[in-house]
Amino acid sequence: MKRTNTLVVRPRSQKDERLLREVLDASASLWNELTFARRQNFFDDESVWDADDCYSRYNNVLGAATTRTVIRKNDAAWRSFFKKDDGRTNLPGYRGNEEDGRMLMTHIRNDSYTLEFGDRSRLEIPVGKDLKEKYDLGYYERLRLEVAGEPRWDGKQGQLEIKYDEHSNQFRAFQPIEVADSHPRLGTPLADETAALDIGANNLVACSTTTGTQLLYHGRNQFERFRKTTHEIARLQSKLPENRYSSKRIRSLYRGRTNRRDHMQNTLVRDLVERLHDEGVSTIWVGELKGVLLRHWSVRANAKTHNFWAFRAFINRLECTAEEFGIAVEEALEAWTSQKCPECGSTDRTIRERDSLTCPCGFEGHADLTASETFLRQQDGEYEPRPTARPVRFEWDDHGWSETPYSHERPKEVRTHQSTLSV
Repeated sequence: MKRTNTLVVRPRSQKDERLLREVLDASASLWNELTFARRQNFFDDESVWDADDCYSRYNNVLGAATTRTVIRKNDAAWRSFFKKDDGRTNLPGYRGNEEDGRMLMTHIRNDSYTLEFGDRSRLEIPVGKDLKEKYDLGYYERLRLEVAGEPRWDGKQGQLEIKYDEHSNQFRAFQPIEVADSHPRLGTPLADETAALDIGANNLVACSTTTGTQLLYHGRNQFERFRKTTHEIARLQSKLPENRYSSKRIRSLYRGRTNRRDHMQNTLVRDLVERLHDEGVSTIWVGELKGVLLRHWSVRANAKTHNFWAFRAFINRLECTAEEFGIAVEEALEAWTSQKCPECGSTDRTIRERDSLTCPCGFEGHADLTASETFLRQQDGEYEPRPTARPVRFEWDDHGWSETPYSHERPKEVRTHQSTLSV
C-alpha cells in the first residue's frame, strides 16, 4: 500500500531559495505551456498527444529527468480526463500565470533525489545546467536543502512533489512510500465490532457502534466560516479589472479555505478511527455516494454538498486511515435512515427539524445519531441493541477535535451556571 511522508523544506540561504523558486516556477511554466498546447488541440478536434514538445525548451533549466517527470505528470492528468464518463468537463487546468503568479510546484523522479534523515536532515534535487551556471553550482552538484519533520513511513520511495504554500509561507515536500503489508505501523482490529456512519455537513459525522458508543462531530460553525470566505472571494472577484479572473489575494483565500477544510477533515478521520479501533471495531459502514451529489435547488445546500462536504475526499481518507488499523470500510445504501423512526419504523410520519427527529408514536431523538444507529441495524443482522451511553460530542478549534463540556448530556437538557442564579 502507499503512504506519504510530508516534510517542510527550508533553503539554507537566500541564494538557495531563489534557485528553488526558479525550479518550481519553471516547472509550472512547462506544465502551462504543455497544457495550453493540448487544450488547443482538444478544441480543434486534434490529438492532444501531438502537441508541441516542450522538452527542448526546459531541459537545460530543470534537467532531463525533472522535465520528463513533469511532462509524464501532465500525460497522466490528460489520461485521467479521458477516462471520465462525460469526457467534456474538467479539462486539465493551468498552474496560475506569469502576471498573477504561478502555483510553484515541481515533480522529481524517485531516483533523482536524495532524502536523508538525522541530526541534519537534508534533501538534494537536480537542476539544469543553465541554472547551475547562473548560481555557480558545479557540474555534478545538486541543490541541497534542509528538511524538517520526522518520516512516518519507510519503504520504497516514489516520485517527490515540492510546492510552495503561500498561506503558511513554507515549501513542502510530499514523498510517496510503498509500504509493505507487514509494516510495524499497520495494526489489526482488537475485536469484531461494527460501526456505522452518517456523514453530513452540519454534523460532519454521527457514529454508532455495536458496543453502544455514539460519537458526534459538529460542523456547522466550520461551514459558516467556509461560506464567509466564499463570499469574500466573490466580492474580490467582482472588483477585478476586465479580463482578469484571479489575484494573489483570491488564490490565497482559496488555498486557505481548502487547507482549513482538509486539515479539519483529516484530523477528524484519524481521531474517529483511533477511537473506533479502541472500541474493537473491525468494520465501518458508510453510505454510498450515489444520488448524494445531485444538484439541489438551494444554493446553500449545493455549497455544502459540492464544496464543503467533500464526500469522496472524506471516504478516501477514511479508507486510507482505516487500512492502517486493519479496519475494513464498506459502502451500502442508506436510503430513508434519516427519516425512519426506530420505534415504529415509520418514514412518512416523522418530522425532522434541524438536529431533532420526532414521530407521532412518541419517539424523539437526535436525527443524525438515530440515522447512524438505523443504518447500523440494517448492516449488522446479528446486532442486538445494547444500553447506549449518552453520545460524546466534539467541536473543532482549528487544531484538533475536543470533547465539548457536558457532551454526554441529552440535547434537551439545559445546564445553568450557578453564578447566574438569583439569590
